[in-house]
Amino acid sequence: MVFIAAQPYDYELPLNGNIALLIIDMQRDFLEPGGFGDALGNDVSRLQAIVPSVKQLLEIFRACKLPVFQTIEGHQPDLSDCPSAKLLRGKSQLKIGDVGPMGRILILGEAGNAIIPELEPLPGETIIPKPGKGAFFNTPLESLLREKEITHLIVTGVTTEVCVQTTMREANDRGFECLLVEDATESYFSKFKQSTLEMIRAQGGIVGWTGKTESVIHALEKTYKTVVTPVISIV
Repeated sequence: MVFIAAQPYDYELPLNGNIALLIIDMQRDFLEPGGFGDALGNDVSRLQAIVPSVKQLLEIFRACKLPVFQTIEGHQPDLSDCPSAKLLRGKSQLKIGDVGPMGRILILGEAGNAIIPELEPLPGETIIPKPGKGAFFNTPLESLLREKEITHLIVTGVTTEVCVQTTMREANDRGFECLLVEDATESYFSKFKQSTLEMIRAQGGIVGWTGKTESVIHALEKTYKTVVTPVISIV
């Protein structure tokens, strides 16, 4: 058996390939100036800081020929899949569907709704558009994971306390064993991230595990006999 160093205890890496990387909402609307995150008054540079770690994980999964799934939070142009409780919430300068510097905010197909260039999916890698916070709500994610016999998920992305945590709780209820990578997830609010990490691994891992990029890569390299060159951050 191979284990990934994690909290509250080591996470067992399945040796049959039944593991996938899940990258949540690393899209321009949340990470770049002029997007939805910026319109809400957040410091988007906090989220940009995890890009090198997420990219390293993406590259090791590609090198190991393991499945990669990326999600994008977005809505249809007519907003028919965006409930008013979401559309009208808050008092930001731009709301969902409004025209911003990168096109209409959180609308599928708009420039701002695209995954950032550093993590652009390759042909064959699955992109899951999602209308809600969780990646399983009104999406085919569960059926796609079942088709590939995935039992374990390495979870990354933004934001830790909203879409990431919601997805992990949804996955846990469906029987998936999830490890959230601490330095490959981020929030606009540091205390929210820390609280979420603690909640996930509380009570013996009630929702799942948390660990570090280095530990995940080490275990995968050991198991699949491959090496990935470290990504140097220029942020």
